[in-house]
Amino acid sequence: MLTGHRTWVFDQKPAIISTGTVGGPFEANGMLALDFDLLHSDLWLGQDSYEKAHKILLEEACQKAIEKAGLQKEQIQFFLGGDLINQLTPTSFAMRTLGVPFLGLFGACSTSMEGLALGAYIVNNKGADYLLTGASSHNAAVEKQFRYPTEYGGQKPPTAQWTVTGAGAALLSSAGDGPRVTSATIGRVIDMGMTDPLNMGGAMAPAAVDTIEAHLKERNVDPSYYDLIVTGDLGQIGHDISLELFHKHGTPIREEQYQDCGLMIYREDQPVLSGASGAGCSATVVYGHLLNRMKKGELKRMLVVATGALLSPLSFQQNETIPCIAHAVSIEYENGP
Repeated sequence: MLTGHRTWVFDQKPAIISTGTVGGPFEANGMLALDFDLLHSDLWLGQDSYEKAHKILLEEACQKAIEKAGLQKEQIQFFLGGDLINQLTPTSFAMRTLGVPFLGLFGACSTSMEGLALGAYIVNNKGADYLLTGASSHNAAVEKQFRYPTEYGGQKPPTAQWTVTGAGAALLSSAGDGPRVTSATIGRVIDMGMTDPLNMGGAMAPAAVDTIEAHLKERNVDPSYYDLIVTGDLGQIGHDISLELFHKHGTPIREEQYQDCGLMIYREDQPVLSGASGAGCSATVVYGHLLNRMKKGELKRMLVVATGALLSPLSFQQNETIPCIAHAVSIEYENGP
């Protein structure tokens, strides 16, 4: 059911019946290492290129989610997902291995919640019995495309963020137990005229605020309805800017209930500058750490707002500004201990 202009409310409340999360060596040393299903000790993952390693991350996350649900890949009707590399190449090649009907998505770092929102819509309307969605990123592959190869050793400013090496996948079904997807608010493109690809948090913050405020208005709920409102990867700069914007707009979001995946995944002594980023950031934190907290009864309701900067090497070379977007999905779980 459409509520307002851009919010779906799912009457069937599709369940997230299983998830799979995979990370790299930097994530293995981070704050949430115990919430990953699989961690790798090197960035190459036994491959001869970082892009091929990127593909393996998503393959393994999908396989873990299917395995934990006790299903076979032939039972999965669709996969919805993507990454940050040209033409979604790692995801497309991973789907070549998985063999599941595939709908590729590009929402930059908002891809995780774009996929979950669309997947829940399809399952809610009886378009699939089992649907898989996910997103991934690889530090060395993504940094090479959007900034500089890591081997270059370029100096980064304090506003820069560290791309997560990781993949997260979620398996949706209209039947079965698990946290429920109850609604989703689709973001609109917001461009504040910023041009610096090393300040993604600052660029994306207004889009996150726009989507969160639209969600609260169209669902007619107070921010206190949620135990946690979490953004994808604004990092410290974007997180602070968004809090300032909420205060300016009179939106009563408490600092203690408003967090960011990019500020959760790594330890304070890891050199990530403003925090984490990448399509795999929100995918791994939400499908690992946060859903685990829900299953333990620590959270009943959360609003996940994945943020994305829709730039490309082409747009940057043509001196374009950075358009941004954010998609919000509410997840609720009343069956905790």
